[in-house]
Amino acid sequence: MMAKPIRVAIVDDSALMRRMLTEALSAEPGFEVVGHAADPFEAREMIKATNPDVLTLDVEMPKMDGLTFLDKIMTLRPMPVVMVSTLTREGADATVKALELGAIDCIGKPNGAEGERFADFRDELIGKLKIAASARLGAPRPKPVRAKAAGRVGGSRLIALGASTGGVERIRDILEALPEGSPPILIVQHMGAFYVPSFAARLDRQSALTVRVAEHGARVNVGEVLIAPGDRHLALRKDAFGYSCEISDGPPVSGHRASVDVLFNSVAEVAGAGAVGVILSGMGRDGASGMAAMRAAGAWTIGENEQSCVVYGMPRMAKLAGGIAVEMPLNQIPAEMLRAAAAPGDRLK
Repeated sequence: MMAKPIRVAIVDDSALMRRMLTEALSAEPGFEVVGHAADPFEAREMIKATNPDVLTLDVEMPKMDGLTFLDKIMTLRPMPVVMVSTLTREGADATVKALELGAIDCIGKPNGAEGERFADFRDELIGKLKIAASARLGAPRPKPVRAKAAGRVGGSRLIALGASTGGVERIRDILEALPEGSPPILIVQHMGAFYVPSFAARLDRQSALTVRVAEHGARVNVGEVLIAPGDRHLALRKDAFGYSCEISDGPPVSGHRASVDVLFNSVAEVAGAGAVGVILSGMGRDGASGMAAMRAAGAWTIGENEQSCVVYGMPRMAKLAGGIAVEMPLNQIPAEMLRAAAAPGDRLK
């Protein structure tokens, strides 16, 4: 039997964008566009009438902005949502907030309706909608409580963290729960490079830690979080003065640039048992081989469990690869990170 098509509803105040999205998805096998709306009030009735599998939602709309509407959706009728935003600073800030509110993913609107740019946009959108349709949106999960440092914090193990779909809100929740002076953290979150500066700036405001986009040669310091730029790989390096960041171009690894595997493999090689690895919700296998390498090198490795994930893909593949030492729900991960980072080597287990 043929699989049922993914039923998509489109919410955008631009008639041109609604037409472009409809034509793109209608031409793709496995998709069915079941409705359109120009504003959230139309969308509310359309959603009731069509009961779509996935919603595409514009960030900026009349009568009610997309963020307000998204908040109402996630409160009253949780469903997978992919945000479609303009490529402006304001659009990037709003999109990151939307991901924190529970949107599954985001994509920037194309600059034109013709040619290669729109073809790339269409292909990216189709991939994101397929992932969104498979996402798990269950009962509200408990947020982590503020973790307390276990023993010494400064000078303890560094932490490498990877995430994809659902990672934005999870990384926020983890960093908000960590105290000032926590171990240094390196992060790869699968996200378009355009959105990463807004993501880092929001995390910097929301947490007690200093959060910034990683730059080539940047030192890795206690109390700081460094996030991969989004379109370049982040790796750990060590010299006579300590750890630093290496930012590099190069082909995608495990389907991504930045790649979690690139970060984890470098941490395994450079830091070995002096590191803690964390892998969160996400589609695919990026990070699986790198986490296995970290564990083989003596690092303590933590995976988000299936019940907690939006998409139990990356943690599952890391577990199957033998890379996960302990699996747990998100709300327990911050405390475990600090415990492992501060524990003597013979007390990690």
